[in-house]
This record gives sequence, structure tokens and C-alpha cells, in this order.
Amino acid sequence: MSYSVSDLYFYPIKSLGPILTNSMEVDSCGPFLDRRIMLVDTNGQFITQRQCSIMSLIKVELIDKRLRLSLNEDSVELLLPDFSQKTESVSVTVWDDTVSGQLIAGEASSWLSKKLNQPVRLVYMDQSEFRQVDLTYAKPGIQTSFSDGFPFLLISQASIDFLSEKVGFDLLMQRFRPNIVVTGCKAFEEDTWKKIKIGDVVFDLVKPCSRCVIPTIDTVTGEKQKEVMQAMLKYRRKEKGIFVGQNLIHTGEGVLNTGFTVEVLELF
Repeated sequence: MSYSVSDLYFYPIKSLGPILTNSMEVDSCGPFLDRRIMLVDTNGQFITQRQCSIMSLIKVELIDKRLRLSLNEDSVELLLPDFSQKTESVSVTVWDDTVSGQLIAGEASSWLSKKLNQPVRLVYMDQSEFRQVDLTYAKPGIQTSFSDGFPFLLISQASIDFLSEKVGFDLLMQRFRPNIVVTGCKAFEEDTWKKIKIGDVVFDLVKPCSRCVIPTIDTVTGEKQKEVMQAMLKYRRKEKGIFVGQNLIHTGEGVLNTGFTVEVLELF
């Protein structure tokens, strides 16, 4: 059976809209620019759609070296930071990890504060900052950015098609926030893969992705749809939670393109 990459996504700002791309550069942290920027509150605590579902409606575009954020007819732009430089460092928290974030100057934070109805700040992770992936799943030296915990998330299109059928309407892939979407396999067949290769990059599938409320948020309206959670509970509930997709760590750097073959090297 032939598996291939159908879509590639990256998320420059954690929990805001995705950018769909045909070609993705992979560096030591994962997809280039992926979740290198994050919103934090006044205490440095990370903010996501879990607290502010309106974040799901904020679109992000990469235009030259600028990011354009838009909501309805309103927009703001910010210059991509120089990730090799430090600005004003603040302590920020992502789940159980506390790392150094660099404040991003400009009006974007004020614009986002108005949209979210609370004071927020944008920070970026500079290249010298290191965030270790949970040692339960990765060797020392494997890092990630401001992701929930792993450099990559992979989901098959068949898995989302299965859930769409169960809820009775099409679920947009961006609800599930993958980096790599695969076609050619059966629904949830990715659960059986232990090691794969795409292009020159080798990936270990180290942990099923535990699901919270985010996939229930309609990315068109921002409203939560309980039937999505009901379907995940019925068909994807395991002993330790609800799981859709697989978290990956990678070996090597390179480029991923849509259409690339997904070679399964090892099964569980």
C-alpha cells in the first residue's frame, strides 16, 4: 500500500490559524517557524483556544517577512522577529515547562488584547533557548518550541473522514492542528506505525495525541460543537484519554513536500 503526504501545516503563533504549505523546512525544533511565537498573559502563562475560543478565528498569513493577523475585516501586521537575537526576556510557562521568551514590540499585542478582551503579550523563542521534549518519550537533546510537547503531529485524512461521517458533517483538518496529513491508509492506521521516513527525515511516532476541547471548536464560528466530543468519546476513548493523531520526534533536518512518499519502517 502506498502512503503519501497530502497536506503540510505550520502555526507561527501558537493556537492561532494555520498556514497551509506545499513545502516545509525541518530544523532541530521541527517545522520552521512552527509555534515559535506565543501569546501569554500578564503572568507569563500561555494562552490557547482552550481559554479563548475566538483564537480559532484569527487567520495568519506569511507575507515576505511579516505576519498578517486578521479577524473579520480587521487586521494587524508584525515583522517576523530575528530568532538569533534576544530582546527583553520574560519567564513564560507552557504546561509544566518554564522557559525564556522574548517580548515582541509593536501594536500586535494591543490588537490581540482587544480581540481577546484581556491583556496579552506576544513572545518568541530565540535560537539559544532549549526546551527538552518529555524524557519519557525522547532522549536528552530532543527539543521542541512552544508546541504542546512534541515537534510534529501527524494525522491521516482517513481518520478525520471517519469522524466526519460519525458527526454527520465535514470536519476541517485545521481543528486537529496537524503538521503532516497522510493519505492512502485506513482510518487510524497511523496508530500502528512506530517509525516512518519522509524524504530525508526519519520520524519516531512516540505518543498518541491526547485530545481536549479544541477539536470541537468550529473554526468558522468559534462555537463549540458537542457532537464532535461525543464522537471522539465513542470511537477514540482509551484508558488514559481521547486520542486522535500521533506525536512525532524526528532525526535529521531537510525539506518535506506534499506528494512525498511516507515509508513505514517499523510497526508496533
